[in-house]
Amino acid sequence: MSAILSTLNLGVERRGAWTGVGRSGIDKRPVPHRVMARTHGLEGDLVANLAVHGGPNKAVYAFAREDAVFWEKELQRPIPPGNFGENFSTEGLDITNAEVGEQWAIGEAVFEVIRARKPCQVFAGFWDVPDLVKRFIANGAPGAYLRVLREGTVGAGDPIDIVKKPGHGVTINIMLRALTSERHLLPLFLNAPEMLPKHHEKARHWLAAQKKEIGA
Repeated sequence: MSAILSTLNLGVERRGAWTGVGRSGIDKRPVPHRVMARTHGLEGDLVANLAVHGGPNKAVYAFAREDAVFWEKELQRPIPPGNFGENFSTEGLDITNAEVGEQWAIGEAVFEVIRARKPCQVFAGFWDVPDLVKRFIANGAPGAYLRVLREGTVGAGDPIDIVKKPGHGVTINIMLRALTSERHLLPLFLNAPEMLPKHHEKARHWLAAQKKEIGA
Protein backbone atom coordinates (compact mmCIF):
# COMPACT_ATOMS: atom_id res chain seq x y z
CA MET A 1 0.00 0.00 0.00
CA SER A 2 1.30 3.44 -0.92
CA ALA A 3 1.47 5.97 1.88
CA ILE A 4 -1.03 8.81 1.77
CA LEU A 5 -2.12 11.78 3.83
CA SER A 6 -5.59 10.47 4.64
CA THR A 7 -6.81 13.64 6.36
CA LEU A 8 -5.35 17.06 7.11
CA ASN A 9 -6.58 18.33 10.48
CA LEU A 10 -6.61 21.83 11.96
CA GLY A 11 -7.19 22.78 15.59
CA VAL A 12 -10.38 24.24 17.01
CA GLU A 13 -10.53 25.94 20.38
CA ARG A 14 -11.48 23.87 23.39
CA ARG A 15 -11.79 25.25 26.91
CA GLY A 16 -11.77 23.59 30.30
CA ALA A 17 -9.77 23.05 33.47
CA TRP A 18 -7.96 20.12 31.81
CA THR A 19 -6.26 22.51 29.34
CA GLY A 20 -3.97 23.92 32.02
CA VAL A 21 -3.88 27.37 30.39
CA GLY A 22 -7.62 27.75 29.87
CA ARG A 23 -7.73 26.85 26.20
CA SER A 24 -6.29 24.22 23.90
CA GLY A 25 -5.97 23.45 20.20
CA ILE A 26 -5.51 19.69 20.71
CA ASP A 27 -8.87 19.01 19.09
CA LYS A 28 -7.90 18.87 15.40
CA ARG A 29 -10.57 18.29 12.76
CA PRO A 30 -10.31 17.32 9.08
CA VAL A 31 -10.61 20.10 6.52
CA PRO A 32 -11.50 19.58 2.83
CA HIS A 33 -9.25 22.29 1.41
CA ARG A 34 -5.53 22.48 0.79
CA VAL A 35 -3.44 24.25 3.42
CA MET A 36 -0.13 26.10 3.21
CA ALA A 37 2.63 24.53 5.29
CA ARG A 38 4.89 27.26 6.63
CA THR A 39 8.08 26.99 8.65
CA HIS A 40 6.18 27.84 11.83
CA GLY A 41 3.24 25.48 11.13
CA LEU A 42 0.09 25.04 9.08
CA GLU A 43 -1.92 28.11 8.18
CA GLY A 44 -5.21 28.12 10.07
CA ASP A 45 -4.09 25.70 12.79
CA LEU A 46 -4.81 26.75 16.36
CA VAL A 47 -1.87 26.45 18.76
CA ALA A 48 -2.94 27.71 22.16
CA ASN A 49 0.19 27.15 24.23
CA LEU A 50 3.18 28.31 22.21
CA ALA A 51 5.54 27.50 25.07
CA VAL A 52 5.23 23.76 24.39
CA HIS A 53 3.60 23.46 20.95
CA GLY A 54 4.14 24.86 17.49
CA GLY A 55 7.19 26.64 16.14
CA PRO A 56 9.77 25.36 13.63
CA ASN A 57 10.59 22.15 15.52
CA LYS A 58 6.97 21.23 16.19
CA ALA A 59 5.43 22.71 13.07
CA VAL A 60 3.31 19.66 12.24
CA TYR A 61 2.33 16.55 14.18
CA ALA A 62 1.74 13.29 12.29
CA PHE A 63 0.02 10.14 13.56
CA ALA A 64 -0.75 6.92 11.70
CA ARG A 65 -4.35 5.70 11.46
CA GLU A 66 -2.99 2.17 11.81
CA ASP A 67 -1.80 3.11 15.31
CA ALA A 68 -5.16 4.71 16.08
CA VAL A 69 -6.79 1.29 15.57
CA PHE A 70 -4.95 0.01 18.66
CA TRP A 71 -6.51 2.73 20.80
CA GLU A 72 -9.97 2.17 19.39
CA LYS A 73 -9.72 -1.46 20.50
CA GLU A 74 -8.03 -0.58 23.80
CA LEU A 75 -10.65 1.99 24.80
CA GLN A 76 -13.59 0.40 23.00
CA ARG A 77 -14.60 3.61 21.28
CA PRO A 78 -14.10 5.29 17.92
CA ILE A 79 -11.29 7.82 17.66
CA PRO A 80 -11.79 10.17 14.70
CA PRO A 81 -8.86 11.58 12.74
CA GLY A 82 -7.34 14.52 14.60
CA ASN A 83 -8.25 13.25 18.07
CA PHE A 84 -4.61 12.55 18.87
CA GLY A 85 -3.99 16.23 18.25
CA GLU A 86 -2.42 15.33 14.91
CA ASN A 87 -2.35 17.61 11.90
CA PHE A 88 -1.56 14.73 9.56
CA SER A 89 -3.45 11.46 9.76
CA THR A 90 -1.55 9.02 7.56
CA GLU A 91 -2.16 5.60 6.05
CA GLY A 92 0.49 3.17 4.87
CA LEU A 93 3.35 4.96 6.64
CA ASP A 94 5.31 3.42 9.53
CA ILE A 95 5.77 6.52 11.66
CA THR A 96 6.84 4.56 14.74
CA ASN A 97 9.91 3.25 12.93
CA ALA A 98 10.65 6.44 11.02
CA GLU A 99 14.15 7.72 11.71
CA VAL A 100 14.92 11.15 13.09
CA GLY A 101 15.99 13.15 10.04
CA GLU A 102 13.82 11.16 7.64
CA GLN A 103 12.28 13.40 4.99
CA TRP A 104 8.81 13.14 3.45
CA ALA A 105 7.54 14.89 0.33
CA ILE A 106 3.81 15.63 0.63
CA GLY A 107 2.04 17.79 -1.93
CA GLU A 108 4.23 20.81 -2.66
CA ALA A 109 6.07 20.64 0.68
CA VAL A 110 8.91 18.62 2.19
CA PHE A 111 8.95 17.70 5.89
CA GLU A 112 11.62 16.30 8.21
CA VAL A 113 10.92 13.94 11.09
CA ILE A 114 12.47 15.74 14.04
CA ARG A 115 11.22 14.26 17.32
CA ALA A 116 8.83 11.88 19.06
CA ARG A 117 5.74 13.26 20.75
CA LYS A 118 5.83 13.02 24.55
CA PRO A 119 2.21 12.94 25.74
CA CYS A 120 1.02 15.33 28.42
CA GLN A 121 -1.86 15.63 30.87
CA VAL A 122 -3.75 17.90 28.45
CA PHE A 123 -3.94 14.89 26.13
CA ALA A 124 -5.23 12.73 28.99
CA GLY A 125 -7.76 15.40 29.95
CA PHE A 126 -9.00 15.79 26.40
CA TRP A 127 -9.73 12.06 26.22
CA ASP A 128 -10.83 11.87 29.88
CA VAL A 129 -8.50 8.90 30.45
CA PRO A 130 -6.48 9.72 33.62
CA ASP A 131 -3.72 7.15 33.03
CA LEU A 132 -3.41 7.82 29.31
CA VAL A 133 0.12 9.25 29.47
CA LYS A 134 1.51 6.08 31.05
CA ARG A 135 -0.38 3.85 28.64
CA PHE A 136 0.57 5.92 25.60
CA ILE A 137 4.28 5.73 26.47
CA ALA A 138 4.05 1.99 27.11
CA ASN A 139 2.46 1.44 23.69
CA GLY A 140 5.50 3.06 22.08
CA ALA A 141 3.81 4.54 19.00
CA PRO A 142 3.77 8.28 19.75
CA GLY A 143 3.64 9.79 16.29
CA ALA A 144 6.18 12.34 15.12
CA TYR A 145 6.70 16.07 15.06
CA LEU A 146 7.81 17.38 11.69
CA ARG A 147 9.89 20.33 10.58
CA VAL A 148 8.99 22.08 7.32
CA LEU A 149 12.01 22.04 5.00
CA ARG A 150 10.19 23.36 1.93
CA GLU A 151 7.01 25.36 2.23
CA GLY A 152 4.03 24.54 0.04
CA THR A 153 0.41 23.42 0.03
CA VAL A 154 -0.72 20.03 1.30
CA GLY A 155 -4.10 18.36 1.37
CA ALA A 156 -5.97 15.13 2.08
CA GLY A 157 -5.22 12.44 -0.45
CA ASP A 158 -1.68 13.61 -1.21
CA PRO A 159 0.85 10.75 -1.60
CA ILE A 160 3.65 10.61 0.96
CA ASP A 161 7.06 9.84 -0.52
CA ILE A 162 10.05 9.10 1.70
CA VAL A 163 12.78 11.06 -0.05
CA LYS A 164 15.53 10.56 2.53
CA LYS A 165 16.22 7.91 5.16
CA PRO A 166 19.38 8.65 7.16
CA GLY A 167 20.22 5.03 8.05
CA HIS A 168 21.42 5.64 11.63
CA GLY A 169 18.55 3.60 13.12
CA VAL A 170 17.42 6.14 15.72
CA THR A 171 13.68 5.80 15.31
CA ILE A 172 10.74 7.63 16.81
CA ASN A 173 10.10 4.60 19.03
CA ILE A 174 13.69 4.55 20.29
CA MET A 175 13.58 8.29 20.95
CA LEU A 176 10.41 8.02 23.04
CA ARG A 177 11.82 5.13 25.08
CA ALA A 178 15.11 6.97 25.66
CA LEU A 179 13.33 10.12 26.87
CA THR A 180 10.98 8.24 29.20
CA SER A 181 11.53 4.71 30.47
CA GLU A 182 14.87 3.54 28.98
CA ARG A 183 17.45 6.22 29.63
CA HIS A 184 20.31 3.88 28.73
CA LEU A 185 19.28 4.41 25.10
CA LEU A 186 20.12 8.13 25.24
CA PRO A 187 23.69 7.74 23.86
CA LEU A 188 22.14 6.51 20.59
CA PHE A 189 21.08 10.11 20.00
CA LEU A 190 24.69 10.96 19.22
CA ASN A 191 24.47 8.72 16.14
CA ALA A 192 21.80 11.01 14.67
CA PRO A 193 23.30 14.34 13.58
CA GLU A 194 19.83 15.55 12.55
CA MET A 195 18.64 15.48 16.15
CA LEU A 196 18.14 18.77 17.99
CA PRO A 197 21.18 20.01 19.97
CA LYS A 198 19.28 19.83 23.27
CA HIS A 199 18.77 16.09 22.76
CA HIS A 200 22.45 15.59 21.98
CA GLU A 201 23.21 17.50 25.17
CA LYS A 202 20.85 15.25 27.13
CA ALA A 203 22.75 12.23 25.83
CA ARG A 204 26.12 13.70 26.78
CA HIS A 205 24.85 14.62 30.23
CA TRP A 206 23.66 11.05 30.80
CA LEU A 207 27.01 9.64 29.68
CA ALA A 208 28.90 12.03 31.95
CA ALA A 209 26.73 11.04 34.90
CA GLN A 210 27.40 7.36 34.22
CA LYS A 211 31.16 7.91 34.06
CA LYS A 212 31.05 9.86 37.30
CA GLU A 213 29.05 7.11 38.98
CA ILE A 214 31.50 4.42 37.84
CA GLY A 215 34.44 6.50 39.05
CA ALA A 216 32.87 7.19 42.45
